[in-house]
Formats: sequence, C-alpha cells, structure tokens
Amino acid sequence: MHEADSTAFPVDTVTVPEFPVPSLVTPPPPPTEPTGTPARPSIRLLRRLDERFSGLTVLLVLADLAALSAALLLVGANPVSPAVAVAAGLLLCCRASARIYRSRLRLSWFDDLPRELVAVTAAVGLFVMGGLVLDLGRGMVPALPGVLVAALLGLLLRAGVFQIARIARRSFGHGDRTVVIGTGRLATDLTQAMLEHPEFGLRPVGLVRTGRGDDPADVDLPVITEPLVPAVVRTRAASVVFACPDVPDEDTLDAAIQVRRVGATVLIVPRMFELYHDGAGVERLRSFPLVRLASDPTRRPTWWIKRGLDAAAALLGLALVSPLLLAAAVAILVESGRPVFFSQLRVGLDGEPFTLFKLRSLRPADDSEQQTLWSVARDPRVGPVGRFLRRTSLDELPQLWNIVRGDMSLVGPRPERPSFVAQFSETHDRYAARHRVPAGLTGLSQVNGLRGDTSIADRVRHDNYYIANWSLWLDARILLLTAREVLRRGQH
Repeated sequence: MHEADSTAFPVDTVTVPEFPVPSLVTPPPPPTEPTGTPARPSIRLLRRLDERFSGLTVLLVLADLAALSAALLLVGANPVSPAVAVAAGLLLCCRASARIYRSRLRLSWFDDLPRELVAVTAAVGLFVMGGLVLDLGRGMVPALPGVLVAALLGLLLRAGVFQIARIARRSFGHGDRTVVIGTGRLATDLTQAMLEHPEFGLRPVGLVRTGRGDDPADVDLPVITEPLVPAVVRTRAASVVFACPDVPDEDTLDAAIQVRRVGATVLIVPRMFELYHDGAGVERLRSFPLVRLASDPTRRPTWWIKRGLDAAAALLGLALVSPLLLAAAVAILVESGRPVFFSQLRVGLDGEPFTLFKLRSLRPADDSEQQTLWSVARDPRVGPVGRFLRRTSLDELPQLWNIVRGDMSLVGPRPERPSFVAQFSETHDRYAARHRVPAGLTGLSQVNGLRGDTSIADRVRHDNYYIANWSLWLDARILLLTAREVLRRGQH
C-alpha cells in the first residue's frame, strides 16, 4: 500500500476560518419542499428540467425551430421528405455542437456570429456529402436553400431572443441568485458591477467572508459567515462566484466541488485576470473575466443517456456471458466448493454503501479479512481457477447485475471498502470526491495500469480527472481500452 503524497488538508476535515467546506462523504441534503402540500410530480419534473436547461436555451431552440418552419414554407420544401429532415437535423446538431444554445452572461449577437458561420458551413458540407452517399436525389434541391434560409432567419430571431432576455434581466429581475465568495476589493467591485448591470443575469444576494478581509462598505448586501453549502441552499443561489484570490487553491477547489454537487453554477475570477484572454469556457462581465466550470456530470442531460446505456448494455452482457458464468461456476465448485459468488460491502455514489458481487477466487478466513485485506493477488490460497479468473477479469462479471440495479455504472471510479475509504480520505486529498459519481466496473485508473497494489494518490488524480472531463465519448474510449487490456491479459 502506498503512502499519501500529502496529508496537509484531509478532504473530510478541510476548514478555513469562516470558509468551511463540509464533508464530501456526507454531502448536505438538497433543498426541501416548503411545508404543506408536497409538490406534484409534474412540478418536480419541471424543476429537474430547469436545472438542466436554462430559459435562454429553450428560447434559442424554439427560435431555430420557428426559423426552420418558416424557411420550409418560403422555399416550398416538403417537410416530410427524407432530405429535408436530414438537412434540418444536421443544422440543429451543428448549432448544438458549436454551443449556440449554451447559457451565457453576455448576450451578444456578434459573439455568436463566428460560431453560426462554422455551424452552417459544417451542416451544408455534411448534407452535400451525405446526400451524395445516400443518393437523396432531387430532394436535395429544395432542402439546401432551406438550410441557408433557416440559418439566416435563425440569426435574426436570435437577435430578438437576446433583446427579450436583456429586457427580462434588466426590468423584471430575471437572473441567477448569486453568492459571491470574498469581501475584498475585487469581490466588492465585481458585485457592484452585477448590481449596476443586471443584463448579465447575476443577482447577488450575499457575500461570503473568507476570514481574510473586512466587511465590504461599498455594497449593501449581507455578509454570510455560515458554511458555504448550507448558505447556497438557504439563499436558493443558482450561481456562486469565487472572487477570493487570497484563498488557497485547495480550499477553493473543495468548495467548488461541493457547490456543484447541489446544482449551482460555479464561476471563478482567474488569477492575473487583467491579462486573461477570452476563450472557450470564459465569460465576461464588463471588464471581469469569469471562468465557467462545467456542471456536475450527474446534472447534465447526457447523464440520462449514460444511465440508459448502462442498464441496456449490462442486461445484454448478462445474457451473452451467462454460458461463461455457468462454466466459471462449475470450475469454482470443482476447485474449492461453495459458495460460487462472493459479496462485499463497497462505497458508491454520495458515500452510500452497497453490496458488490464477484465470482469467488479464494475462500477468506473470516468476514473481517475480506473487509481489511488489501490485495489477494499473491495469496497462496488462490488456485489455478482463481488466478485465471482474476487475470482475465472474469471474476468481475457478476457486477453487471450491480449495474442493472443502479449501484454502479459501466465506467466510473472503482468502489472501495468502507474501512479503506475512511483511511484513504484522511491521507489523500479529494479521495472522497470520487464519490460524486457512481462507481464503475472499469475506469480511467484501470486502463492506465492502476490496478491492485498501485499508487492510491495516482488513482485519485485519474478518477477526479475523469469526473471533471466526463463525456459519453470518454466512456466509450475507456470501454474500448478496457477490452484491449482484457485481451492482452488473457494472452499471458
């Protein structure tokens, strides 16, 4: 077992004077419904959708759909023809890929113009190439000008959407309730800019004193001294802005992780922001650049797709490998008798324990051994069948049932036993932060050779990198690399 690289700030005890970060193992509860009649299921569904799709995003999508409908009428194209359907789908997909529908602070038509040109060019190019391959024939003739007219109308309607959104923000107070971290000059200047320019969509409701500055005299807002996450929940803040360059990065990182877990958007004023260049992921509020962190993976629409694919793939996998499981069960019975399956308590999403299933490769001496023994790779009690199952990872196949049940995903940080979770959380920074997504059958650590008795610190870095950069494509890539690793181990 490798020792920690650093033990200066254990994850579950990180505190800064008046800037405490609650435990990542037991995150704070989500906001509760008001007392009285519980919200109807339809209302709860709308709230969940609102967490994932901003009002601006919905308006932009509706504007493009209206532009497509108007374009079809203007060019006289048949809306049910395959060519028209393909063209419309490509235009919408290319616009989505160019992040036309993203949430943003600055509502600028000119900012989106380069993205729009790239999206339309890509849509037209893909449509022409696809039409030649699929032989769409005459249907391409009205569809192609329809794409161009729809793009032009979409640009005009988008200008109208931005104007409506600016009026809603300025005149009707529409915008995110915002907590600002910091009480120094930078935080107060930024907060004052939010108050004077509500068209950027941030409505400050309080400042969190970090213990390193005086109360702000220039801003008439309450100073929050309670722990950050409860303050965000209590004030119903949708955004949190970190404007505290004097706070160590480690503390800011831990706080940002927690804030994202309760659904708030995180914006950070970068260090040396006067020299900061605008780019992807950088917002601009007047003269202040703000780095927008990606939302928590479990709160993105694509996470629904991941869960659906996990369940379907696990069910199909169980059906396909059932003969293999039967053969392995017979081999285990012959070598060492019953039981065939091995169950063990592991820690999953939000630190919740669950029972993990494996094919048994050895018989533990007692229950305490299976919870405290780190690795059995070189244990003399592992027979030929057990060694083969472990080398080929066939002993992991019963975990497909854990995936069907929702305990795990196909890809994610590998789950660990409660005793080791407690130990590693004390000695490795952000070990417990791995539990903000479900555990996985395989993961980025495993495909990079971090299996068995390898560095825990390195695993933590890989797992948190995976969560920060999660996408469906990253999952697919890890699954392909896992298949390659299994084939390589099976040949040795």
